[in-house]
Amino acid sequence: MKKLKHSILLISITVVFFACKKNDAEITGNTLPELILTDVAYAATSTQQKMDVYLPADRSTATTYAVVMIHGGSWSGGDKSDFNTNIPELRQLLGNYAVFNLNYRLANGSTILLQQQTDDINTALDFITAKASDYKINTSKLALMGASAGAHLALLKSYRFNSDARIKATVDLFGPTDMAWMYNSHPVPSLTQPIIVNVMGGTPAINATGYTNGSPINFVNATCPPTIIFHGTIDPVVPISESSKLQAKLLLNGVVNQFVTYTGEQHGWTGANLTDTYNKAVAFIKTYVK
Repeated sequence: MKKLKHSILLISITVVFFACKKNDAEITGNTLPELILTDVAYAATSTQQKMDVYLPADRSTATTYAVVMIHGGSWSGGDKSDFNTNIPELRQLLGNYAVFNLNYRLANGSTILLQQQTDDINTALDFITAKASDYKINTSKLALMGASAGAHLALLKSYRFNSDARIKATVDLFGPTDMAWMYNSHPVPSLTQPIIVNVMGGTPAINATGYTNGSPINFVNATCPPTIIFHGTIDPVVPISESSKLQAKLLLNGVVNQFVTYTGEQHGWTGANLTDTYNKAVAFIKTYVK
């Protein structure tokens, strides 16, 4: 009888032990492996409406937030693959954050203009939100990171199309902020005017409202998300004054911001300065998207 009681006790302890282990695993979410999905369609209008999805291991709908990346290329070129070299480093720095690297329809001067591109960014973020349960992530707080034209799109989304306030941080890598200035006052108008017309569908004289609505600086107010800006001091494509004006407007409206400049750098950089950029950007994201 004693042996039987002893056996029953051991069995009971074992059951409790494994039940506890199972519950611990469910709580910590450590059963989920890393998952990478490429060329995921977020809309069906164009083959360009795709994204790469990077989901970390041990993610959860409670604590795994998302960073959305938007490539540059003068609105008419570039590809999400432009970030591929840097995504492993970024993911390592980010840790328990999901990363979504977007393509969008490229401007062609007629049927695909800035409006279609902003529609794509809005649609992509709606898609990510709809997939939150499937991906096991938390989309109540997002960070956007863009370079050049992609930074312009990220800023426009963050400042003009963030009515639900889900975007909590924006990383601006040398993005244009005032489209009319870029057309009318750029030091080398022959460089920028054809590019601007191609995405805006006309000149400021023809489409003044479009230029106003397409300029992130015009939508800065006290509710804008914290923004970190990076710019090279001798950028010949997007002059640093575009970022200086943006920071001044952010400060005027009491928006949390940082402005990081790199002396002697042009439109993008590599090496130690790029490492510094990603370290500062990730630290900024982790401060405001948590």
